[in-house]
Amino acid sequence: MKSDENLSRKEKRILRKQRKEMSRNHGRMPASLSDALSGDQSLPLDPKAKEYWIKDLQNPLRIIVLPTLKIMLTITLHITYYIKRLLPIQWRAHRFLQWQICFFMKYFVRPEANILILRHFQAESNLLNFVIDNSGQDEVEPVLIYPKMIRDLMVQTFVHHDQGVLMTMRDLQNPSRELWPIEDEKLSWNNWNPVRVEYGMHRKKWTQILDFETAHELFKTSFCLWLTSKEYEAAINSFQFDHSVGLLIDDIVGATHFADIAYNRFPMILVGPTGLSYRFLMHGFFVEHVHAHLENIRTELGMEN
Repeated sequence: MKSDENLSRKEKRILRKQRKEMSRNHGRMPASLSDALSGDQSLPLDPKAKEYWIKDLQNPLRIIVLPTLKIMLTITLHITYYIKRLLPIQWRAHRFLQWQICFFMKYFVRPEANILILRHFQAESNLLNFVIDNSGQDEVEPVLIYPKMIRDLMVQTFVHHDQGVLMTMRDLQNPSRELWPIEDEKLSWNNWNPVRVEYGMHRKKWTQILDFETAHELFKTSFCLWLTSKEYEAAINSFQFDHSVGLLIDDIVGATHFADIAYNRFPMILVGPTGLSYRFLMHGFFVEHVHAHLENIRTELGMEN
């Protein structure tokens, strides 16, 4: 370690600041919220996903812009939602919506957030396919939504993503529960694909300043506008099956905690757009946590992640 005399002026200033902070905290360096989040290993989470999310949380727009947007755009979302439910003539524009989202992601959303979005599509497809593969129901079609680049979302749309959940729950009526729980060595991973995102931080443009939450706030009204009322209701209620998926995976692997970390519960209770952004975030974290746990099982079995 350098002596104080050999330190640069900047290093001396940093050292003085550290000593001052430590003197106020019983001789220990206080931890920031980011430090605590990085150190918390109580729930499994992919290291890269965790790194990108913590970076995304540090965007100053979340403090300056996000609170105002939440108020304004929640009002516009509710107005759009109720108008579309009342009108006898419904309209939709899936392709325009997907183009709008992809353009927005490419030019205005931070790369960390884009990577997390692409990861989510693949991770949720894996969870649904894991349930299908271990259900004993060979006739149930797997989910094939694995976008690796932003342009892939033009084909593998957000609407298809929500339908992947709904169609799986519809088709998986009578899984072979007598086979559960299944020993790790006998689990089926036929339709599991290791998450691969072909989009990197080097692609960042100077206009890409929006964090994940702010981007979602800006787009939630457009998503409602360009879907029919029934499509939108199905989309925002597809989150409610988190609890159901967690219960199924608990039974398959013999665990008892995946269902407990699901925030969105009870699909029989239909919900509207109130609290949508928070429910959306909690859905994303549920998928990442469960996916990471299953990846740990694959690692222990010597499989590729």
